[in-house]
Amino acid sequence: MDISDLKEILRILEAQDITEFELEQDGVKLRVCRSSGAGAVAAVTSHLVPAAPATTAPPGAPPSPATEAAAPGEPPSNGTLVKSPIVGTFYRAPDPNSPPFVSVGDRVKVGQVLCIIEAMKLMNEIEAEVAGEVLKVHPENGQPVQYGDPLFTVRPA
Repeated sequence: MDISDLKEILRILEAQDITEFELEQDGVKLRVCRSSGAGAVAAVTSHLVPAAPATTAPPGAPPSPATEAAAPGEPPSNGTLVKSPIVGTFYRAPDPNSPPFVSVGDRVKVGQVLCIIEAMKLMNEIEAEVAGEVLKVHPENGQPVQYGDPLFTVRPA
């Protein structure tokens, strides 16, 4: 499921005034709930969900290159943003007594665990989608994160 599929689903749900929808496909679970009069809120959960670009454009509008290049309020850099695929609590280590999965300056490989996001008492490992060097860790340990929030900036190798 890519961002265009998600936008199409949200457009249909809004047009039909559907307030709750759930879909599971290829290991990705999508649940959309909205209250009457409010915009749609999507939660995607999976261990291998690719981070989709966050957009501020209305559903159905094509994302602008500037929106995809940098998070709001953040200047574009030579790194790739790893964004949160789910809403939850960000943890840098598997437990409070363990060292962080990665730190600034570490080299990471594709598939390497970068962090954990706890959502509804489930621990979801977030893996690197690109090999390279960690340039920045955006949230603080224990901080809540939203879908699309930047987690790490990685300079591709």
